[in-house]
Amino acid sequence: MELFHSAPPAQAVLKNALPAMAAMLMVLVYNLADTFFIGQTHDDLQVAAVSLATPVFLLFMALGTVFGVGGTSVISRALGQRRPHYAKRVCAFCMWACVAVGLVMSALMLIFMEPLLRLIGASPETWEFAKTYLVIVTCCGPFNLIANCFSNILRAEGEANHAMLGQLLGNLLNVILDPVMILGLGWGIAGAAVATVIGILFSAGYYIAYFLRGHSSLSISPRLATVRQGVCTGVLAIGVPAALGSLLMSVSQIIVNARMTEYGDMALAGVGVAAKVTMITGMLCIGFGQGVQPLLGYCVGARLWPRFKEIMKISFIFALGLSLLLTAACYLLRRQIVSVVLTEPAAFDYALQFTNILLTTSFLFGIFYVLVNALQAMGAASAALIINLSRQGLIYIPALFIMQKLMGTVGLVWAQPLADILSTALVALLYWLTSRRLMQTEPVAA
Repeated sequence: MELFHSAPPAQAVLKNALPAMAAMLMVLVYNLADTFFIGQTHDDLQVAAVSLATPVFLLFMALGTVFGVGGTSVISRALGQRRPHYAKRVCAFCMWACVAVGLVMSALMLIFMEPLLRLIGASPETWEFAKTYLVIVTCCGPFNLIANCFSNILRAEGEANHAMLGQLLGNLLNVILDPVMILGLGWGIAGAAVATVIGILFSAGYYIAYFLRGHSSLSISPRLATVRQGVCTGVLAIGVPAALGSLLMSVSQIIVNARMTEYGDMALAGVGVAAKVTMITGMLCIGFGQGVQPLLGYCVGARLWPRFKEIMKISFIFALGLSLLLTAACYLLRRQIVSVVLTEPAAFDYALQFTNILLTTSFLFGIFYVLVNALQAMGAASAALIINLSRQGLIYIPALFIMQKLMGTVGLVWAQPLADILSTALVALLYWLTSRRLMQTEPVAA
């Protein structure tokens, strides 16, 4: 806990955030690799099918976020309050909740696969491709939740490197297997799904083995798992609002895909690739925000408000510079990135046009994710709920319909920059109100 309590703030931020960013970089590489190697089949219908299937697959990640982000917030505050046994109970609850919820989610998706494909807008040409991908990845639901949950929770006890390694090794394995299975074995989109499953199983296995070897001050023992003593409500109070952001992101992307199919499968492929370009900035900024959250949560639990403010100042400056740099790089390299994946001229033109639109506000991502994670670290359940409901839901989804009505195809894409501006202003206001209220508490002596 020395890193959390007394290390120089800049050092603490970098030591905790850089491994988290490295882990998210591997998630990014894995996402881009799937699209890249499927693109090498020169079948843009398979690329379109991946765009359809991705938001459905992300529903599992959203559920993992419930227990990962919620658990991290509760555990880091408990450690700051010198309550290690309670932190162990929270960790064990998160583990077995992932198993139970993952099994239920996988069963429901397999049972209702056909209606699900109709809902996401699969066309006759993309139907079988999307179904193949989803059936395969759905089979590892519980392990998907565990992998996403514990890539967060390990950072709550200062083990950012182990948190990073679990994600990094699983995603690296996926990237290595992608060309073998997609191109070498000729399995196409099915190969991408199998590689994804193997990577997820490896990541989940790494985290489980980490606990079983006794390397952690936390625990996944079923004997410690409980929903009492505020464990379940504490995790869900922060985790559900955090997951709603991911959940609504999936729902909104399903809506975009369904409405984009009105303009053809090439438009659908184009918007999917444009989203992947913008993801380069988004994922690294998400990783940075997740990395500083345990530091902020510890400061909140220990009432170390001067240290909290210093960490926020450093994080804010670093995150803004990072998102500006990444946005500029994506803009300069946008043609090269798109051309690697799409070969059909119509799909390429759509992707380039949509990328230009989405990059107009991606420089805000760093600010947004630092402030969101600060709210979660402070245990501000209501504020976190408001912002996560708003960005991809209450703001973005209505904007999709309004902007499409006004501008057609490009209106569907311009809805995202509009939501980015409004939600960043909202989270800044909520952070200011919440932090001012909490900091009335006297700081605890170091």
